[in-house]
Order: sequence, then C-alpha cells, then structure tokens
Amino acid sequence: MGSVSDKIARKILTSRGSKVVDLAGWREGRKMALEAGFGGEGPVPGKFADLEPCHGIYALAENIVSLMAESISGMREAKGFVRIVGDAEDEYLPSGPPMSPLTASYFSMWAFFDVRFGSSRETMGNCILRIAPEFDCPSWLIDAIERMQHSRMGFYVHCGSEGEGVLLREVGTREIVSCTVPAGYAGREGEVWFVRVLPPPNSLCRRHIVFNTPYVFRDWPEQAFVDYLERELARMMAKKPPRTDDPHGHLMKYGPGPNHWNEYVFCAYSDHRHEAIFLTGIPDMRQSLPHA
Repeated sequence: MGSVSDKIARKILTSRGSKVVDLAGWREGRKMALEAGFGGEGPVPGKFADLEPCHGIYALAENIVSLMAESISGMREAKGFVRIVGDAEDEYLPSGPPMSPLTASYFSMWAFFDVRFGSSRETMGNCILRIAPEFDCPSWLIDAIERMQHSRMGFYVHCGSEGEGVLLREVGTREIVSCTVPAGYAGREGEVWFVRVLPPPNSLCRRHIVFNTPYVFRDWPEQAFVDYLERELARMMAKKPPRTDDPHGHLMKYGPGPNHWNEYVFCAYSDHRHEAIFLTGIPDMRQSLPHA
C-alpha cells in the first residue's frame, strides 16, 4: 500500500506532463527556490530581503512550502489534512489579535509540520520532503524544511539577554540557547514563553530563531508548567504511549489531540501588543483560563 507520502509522490511524479493533478503551486514553489540562487547563505532575495537574514531563510522556505502544499491539498490522499486544518481555521480564525490570538506564523507551522493525516500519520512537511529530491529542489530548501519538520512548540524561560539575542531555556532543562526574536520583543528575565524555536539555518547564523510572535506568561512560574507537563505526560502514557524515545517532544508537537495547543492559546489569551501576545493559565486548570 505504501505511506501517504509515497502515494502522493507517485501521483505527482506520474502527473508531471498531464493535468490530472494541478502542480502549478508546486512548480511555482520550486521556481522560487531555484531563483533564490543563494545556497541558503547570504542575504535572502526578493520580498524577504528586508528580514533578518537567518529568519529570512526560514520565511522564504515556509512560503515555498505553502505553495507546494496548495498543490498537494487538492489530492484525494490529502483529504484528512484539508479536513483537520479547515475545521481549525473555522474554529479559531487564525490571523492575529484582536481577531484571534492564533497568529498566521504560529498556525501555518502547526498546519504544515504538526498535523498528521492518513493511515501512516505523516505531515505535509513529510510529504514535501519525500517529493522534493525527485524534483531536484535545492539542498538549502530541503535542509530548511527538515529543520522545520523537526521543530515543535515549547515552554521556555527567559534567562536574560546576550547582545541583541534573548537567552531561552526550555522549562525543566538546563541548556540555554541564544535566540533572535524577529517580532522584536525583548521581554524580561523570568518570563515563560510559549514559542517555536528553530535552530540556526546554516553555519553563518549564530543564533536560534523564535519563529512565531512570542506567547508570553508574566504571572505563572516555571514550576507550574513543569508540574503540568508531568501530569499531561502521565495521562498520555497511561492512555496510549506513543512509539517514541521522546514522549515530551511528542506531546509538545502533537498534543493529546490535533487542536490541543490551538485550544490552549485561544482559551489563555489575555492581552497583546504588536510584538508579543500575553497568555495566562495552565491547560488542565480550566478555572485559570480566561476564555475556557
């Protein structure tokens, strides 16, 4: 039978010269990647040139993924993806405050890299990575998509600053990483952030990238999130232990259900400004969530 990504790859490859599958988005995305012509290093060309260069690489890659996903979404094999993401769009109206606390940068990364569909439980990112080498996509794009696919949201503690970077440490751990925050929020030491931290996209980039506008907690300490994660992991392991050596990473990426983290952000919203969105409350303490 094969995985859903194998089925989609076969259909795309056999449809190259026909109109059975609309490949306009896929071809446009590949064209953008090839025209970039920068090998993933140096200034990002085009409309992303004004962004911080290391962030620009990921922003360009995400834009290309969006175009490629558009072609795949029209296939029967991707109907599970369309249903999950479509229902979430209707429920949470992702755009950004004041319309919705789910920003476009947060929601698109969830949709492309965290939503699993089909019997093989793969993501749109998995499907694109399966097909990209067959279409001679440049290595910088494949590398960027792989890093985005491996990424996930996480709760991080603000540990101060380092030059223009913000020092973040995932709750319950000791490793501190220096991060660029493209949204421009500097924050303050001790805050807990709910963010997706991407690794440096190439050897010229020194810092990690906080890809989404930071979701910031000012009134809950690190221990509250450590305790919550322990409770949620215990529930997950008792119900249906995932086949993984990293249960915590699995929980933060996929949640107990597809919309777990979407619902949390929606219910925990308290305020916002241009460069940050403020949340309050703990996911399994309904009385602590303003919009539960």
